[in-house]
Amino acid sequence: MPLIIKDEYPEVLFRKDGKRLDGRDVDELRPIKMDVGIIKNADGSAYLEWGNNKIFAAVYGPREVHPHHLAKPDKGILRVFYRMATFSVFDRKRPAPGRREKEISMIVADCIEPVLFLELYPGTSFEVFIEVMDADGGTRCASTTVAALALADAGVPMKSLVSAIAVGKIDGKRVVDLSGIEDKAGEADLPIAITWYNEEVSLLQFDGDMDLNEMNEFLVLAKDALNKIHQIQLDTLKSKYVKLQEEISKENVEIENKGDS
Repeated sequence: MPLIIKDEYPEVLFRKDGKRLDGRDVDELRPIKMDVGIIKNADGSAYLEWGNNKIFAAVYGPREVHPHHLAKPDKGILRVFYRMATFSVFDRKRPAPGRREKEISMIVADCIEPVLFLELYPGTSFEVFIEVMDADGGTRCASTTVAALALADAGVPMKSLVSAIAVGKIDGKRVVDLSGIEDKAGEADLPIAITWYNEEVSLLQFDGDMDLNEMNEFLVLAKDALNKIHQIQLDTLKSKYVKLQEEISKENVEIENKGDS
């Protein structure tokens, strides 16, 4: 991949062999790695590597709401705090949360809230803290995905997981999972999230130029990619409990051996 200096981006986003600049096909995701239970003092946590994005999410709750006037007597509330580390982008970011971080915090909360049974926790709050350590395009989608995973790890009752992906258009071609370069230099960007219990769209934003027919094609392209992401989320959660089961079985064998001796 060519070196990108500040806001100078290549004019062509495909290589001569038809691949994207990072070697991917148009429908290929960046490498994704997920893990859960990595922050021990949190009620639930998750870590996500998605391309060059590296993001932590920690969940705390249910707990008392501060300030108290934000509490709701008939249900709990979900509060999301999305932050980017000062070193997460090319130009050093100011430490104070900016307007974009506040916007993404609200977006992530709105995406995930429909799958939570908040009516079971009146007067309390669940708080999700998201920290982007390295950013390379699609952080709002990646943050939504890892936040849902952290809530599931915390044992919060959920109707389903939530998965998100950004699809778009570069050099006139439809592609999935825009990188940072493609996001900034491409022609269109369409972040989308889905709630799996009813397969409804929970997030749909748009920036760029496309017609209605292209929009429908983008949605089909996004659905295929979202299925892959959802499966990685499920496999990550299952692997935690498989590991716990193996550890318990090992401990039981050791106890039996000590008893026999």
